[in-house]
Amino acid sequence: MSERERSEATGLPGSGLVKGLAVTLKTMTKRSTTAQYPDVAPELPPRSRGVIALLEENCTVCMLCARECPDWCIYIDSHKEEVAVPGAARARQRNVLDRFDIDFSLCMYCGICIEVCPFDALYWSPEFEYAEYDIKDLLHDKDHLGEWMATVPPPPAHDPNGEPAKEETAAARKAAVPGSSAARPTTPGVRPAPPRAADDEGTPA
Repeated sequence: MSERERSEATGLPGSGLVKGLAVTLKTMTKRSTTAQYPDVAPELPPRSRGVIALLEENCTVCMLCARECPDWCIYIDSHKEEVAVPGAARARQRNVLDRFDIDFSLCMYCGICIEVCPFDALYWSPEFEYAEYDIKDLLHDKDHLGEWMATVPPPPAHDPNGEPAKEETAAARKAAVPGSSAARPTTPGVRPAPPRAADDEGTPA
């Protein structure tokens, strides 16, 4: 049924036009929800997945992030160097990070690398304005990734109703084991005997 036939059926000519104008006026009086980006910065959640930041001093070159990455977009190179330890018989070796690159043209932002890192060397940053004209520039090196650390938000506060930390659980389990030092009862008011002093000749008294 056409608009003319519908108007003739209702007996009110132009009723459709009036309804359309009413919808238009109603929409015009509402507050606009369009984000005026880039003139107005968007309000993002504090833990948004924007870009991955690297805390280089925490990285031990364990290669877990590169091995677990499903896109193989993390490239790591390192070398070993000897570190002299006072009092040790020989110098120790440690890994030195030479290269840590992430190719964001391949990254799918799954966050597996951040989750598997045992030393908290990778973090999420809410920054997302790092588009490039050349796809080659999306390969961020360790210096560029380190610059994103300034934009990483602080961790959320501890939830008092949440699960206890694994360290606390392990300590409580150890204290519950009979015979452990943490589970031994102590007698109130009784102090342990002090060590016996040695005489002038160096023999125990």
